[in-house]
Amino acid sequence: MRVLGIETSCDETGVAVYDSQAGLLAHTLYSQVAVHADYGGVVPELASRDHVRKLLPLIRQTLADANCTGEQIDGIAYTAGPGLVGALMVGGAVGRSLAYAWNIPAIGVHHMEGHLLAPMLETEPPDFPFVALLVSGGHTQLVAVAGIGRYEILGESLDDAAGEAFDKAAKMLDLDYPGGPEIARLAERGDPDRFRFPRPMTDRPGLDFSFSGLKTFTLNTVAEHRGDAVLPDEQTVADIACAFQEAVVDTLVIKCRRALDQTGMKTLVIAGGVSANRRLRNKLEAALARQGARVYYARNEFCTDNGAMIAYAGCQRLLAGQHDDLAIRAIPRWPMDTLPPLGNPDAPKQ
Repeated sequence: MRVLGIETSCDETGVAVYDSQAGLLAHTLYSQVAVHADYGGVVPELASRDHVRKLLPLIRQTLADANCTGEQIDGIAYTAGPGLVGALMVGGAVGRSLAYAWNIPAIGVHHMEGHLLAPMLETEPPDFPFVALLVSGGHTQLVAVAGIGRYEILGESLDDAAGEAFDKAAKMLDLDYPGGPEIARLAERGDPDRFRFPRPMTDRPGLDFSFSGLKTFTLNTVAEHRGDAVLPDEQTVADIACAFQEAVVDTLVIKCRRALDQTGMKTLVIAGGVSANRRLRNKLEAALARQGARVYYARNEFCTDNGAMIAYAGCQRLLAGQHDDLAIRAIPRWPMDTLPPLGNPDAPKQ
């Protein structure tokens, strides 16, 4: 089966063609970072308008790169949620319309399921079951994964997601948007021993996260070290960035190890934009090696939003006989543990 995947959940327009036999044939991505940078965050209306402008040209380009035509596409997968409703509607309308015109099935894909399955695009994919850490600008979740559609939420953020906390900390330090890569860049030359930030909710049982207190601690630290200038000196900014990153990374590592212990599993998958953080990967690999476990993640280009993960996830469900009716699906809030397991869409979850 050859599937066209469309991703428009937020501020990146992604398109891909995935073949169940040959693998990923082509993928293209347009990022709206420059559009939203002046606002310090995503402006939903601007995001929707930019998807309208970019999506059809990207589809044409991706089909050409894959050396195929619409007549050679067997199904369409588009992101149906969670995300910005206007952005979701753009991808849903285009995807559903093409499927109708080409007389092929379409399916709305859960954005976070796409992230969770992105490591399956690699040459050495993980085997089920595993624990997944989904960590991005909008989500921080630990999930026990028995198979596609068989998800149990073990813990999640009670307030800010980790990626959102990175962006807000970067704004406190007057860094460019998006904040995660900027914090990571500065942290490399920061002094890790100068500041010690709290590791929130690690001193109590459970697998939930909270980053709002860490955000407040960062704000207070910046205020304490202000001079006559608006911000502390350059080295202090780097030291704060380093301390903040270490606090987030350590918190995630502690919770991941706890989740593996709780489930008895030996495989961890990390996915989402923050999974590209090099410090997080290095610390997880070292910690899990001592635990006799292994961590898997996608290549950097498939950590952030992309069409390839949507094409892959959609392909698995279409192969299992799942598809949608003619309605366009756009679900801004969509709990992942409500998804049907692979197979009969009406089958009860195991």
